[in-house]
Amino acid sequence: MECYRCGATLGRESFCPSCGTDVKVYKKIMQTSNAYYNQALSRAGVRDLSGAVESLKKSLRFNKKNIQARNLLGLVYFEMGETVSALSEWVISKNFKPENNIAGEYLDEIQKNRARLESINQTIKKYNQALLYCHQDSRDMAIIQLKKVLSMNPKMVQGHQLLGLLYLEEGNYEQAAKALEKAHAIDTNNTTTLRYMKELDDRAKESGTTLKDKNKKTVSYQSGNDTIIRPVSNFKESSSGSTVLNIAIGLIVGVLITCFLVVPGVRQSAKSNAKNEVLQANDSLSSKNQEIKTLQAKVDELNGKISDEQNSADSADGKVATYQQLLTAYAAYRDGNKTAAGDALGNVNAEYLDDESKKIYDAVNSEVNSEYLASTYQDAYQKYSSLNYAEAAAGFQKIIDMDENYHDGYALYYLAQSYRKNNDIDNARTYYQKVVELYPNTERSSRAQKYLDEFGTAEADTANPDDAADENTRDTTTGDTGNTDIPGIE
Repeated sequence: MECYRCGATLGRESFCPSCGTDVKVYKKIMQTSNAYYNQALSRAGVRDLSGAVESLKKSLRFNKKNIQARNLLGLVYFEMGETVSALSEWVISKNFKPENNIAGEYLDEIQKNRARLESINQTIKKYNQALLYCHQDSRDMAIIQLKKVLSMNPKMVQGHQLLGLLYLEEGNYEQAAKALEKAHAIDTNNTTTLRYMKELDDRAKESGTTLKDKNKKTVSYQSGNDTIIRPVSNFKESSSGSTVLNIAIGLIVGVLITCFLVVPGVRQSAKSNAKNEVLQANDSLSSKNQEIKTLQAKVDELNGKISDEQNSADSADGKVATYQQLLTAYAAYRDGNKTAAGDALGNVNAEYLDDESKKIYDAVNSEVNSEYLASTYQDAYQKYSSLNYAEAAAGFQKIIDMDENYHDGYALYYLAQSYRKNNDIDNARTYYQKVVELYPNTERSSRAQKYLDEFGTAEADTANPDDAADENTRDTTTGDTGNTDIPGIE
């Protein structure tokens, strides 16, 4: 047994000798899973397949990566004729342990045998058709289909059970008993089979039928104090005249059968063979297409399970990252580094926080936001003035992500300017449009509209002489300039 945290081999102690993790509960879970697996082995050994399935499902509930239990579950399903369920378990096992896994050999053995795959597919189709006939109350057709199914897959417990139930409903108790005995021989403790057998005995008693007497080969009777047992004789004595008559009738019937049945049958043999070959070819093509669809559906289902597991793991990683960023922000806030605290808070996903952590996040965020925005704005504007437009755009973008209307729209305007001067016309157009919509009748709006008009005819020239005027021109609506200690703020 290995430690679930570090993978080290565990001994009898309750703590991992390598990482010191408490593994007492973990070892108990693994031991319980193995105990149910051992119980399933014992049940499978005496052909209690239903009990083995129940024990194996409990084993996998405690440890879904118990490869031996999952492989054995697939084998039990396969023995019961439930091939699709068996393939599902082996595929999951192969995904958990790709190397040195006997499930791979089971899958290869089935996939290489195309005839077996086709037989499996035909079995499923015919069994489903039999169920449909049952729903339509066409018992005769259902019995015919089930006989075909069981000729292709004699171990299909559900097929024997359904056939026995149909015979039971038809009142054919002898055939019902044979079908249920076959199901019982495959899975000795299947509760459905046992329930049907009890119902069969009850109905046979009600109708006065003794099932054991139907196959009776001897007759017993009392003669004084002695019991005489003799074989049942189905022959009756007949006269020589009746014997001759029966022979003559037999000869006449034989001649008539030869003339009217055998000869036309031979003539039609070639046509029948040709039609059968065409039908077989069509059935083969249909079965292969259905097989592909069935297997693809199982693959999609298993891929979905794997994707769900991966999403669960990604969500856990996101929570860890969020709490790390919150701790970083709190440490920076405590040290007075508001900029670093603001950067860390920007990476926090509040959806992952519990109630207590959310309170800490809100408290730090409210204290840091105003100073962080002002500091970030000052730094971004200095980058802009130094013609470092890429870093300026990144700084202004942080501000806009937090407050789109910061500093009466100047952050939005300078973000558009930075994108334009960095030749990112698409982003520049987006934010110029926001300036026009949010701040009409301002000089910023007029300049933004001018650039939008230029974008409509040709790409703006980053060396336009008007650019130099942008930084030092006063907005007539606010009186702001770009040369104050905090750019754009009076």
